[in-house]
Amino acid sequence: MEISGVVSALVIGALIGVLGRLAVPGRQHIGVLWTLTVGIAAALLGTLVARGSGLADTRGVDWAECLTQIALAATGVWALSRVKGFR
Repeated sequence: MEISGVVSALVIGALIGVLGRLAVPGRQHIGVLWTLTVGIAAALLGTLVARGSGLADTRGVDWAECLTQIALAATGVWALSRVKGFR
């Protein structure tokens, strides 16, 4: 993987993490690095889910793939916030 691929994965992961965090109501008890980590994981997992289910084979912007990634990020942010909030 080239450096541009790594940088774009970080940027897209950060964006997906922020959008996932915005989708969860209330205050989340996680930091920026956790948001970035959840966003990157959700972006990768969302892409795999979309490709596996045939949602990624569209022309133009893959809205179903983006919504899948954001939903996974929101779920991850919510779950992590619940775990970190009980400490």
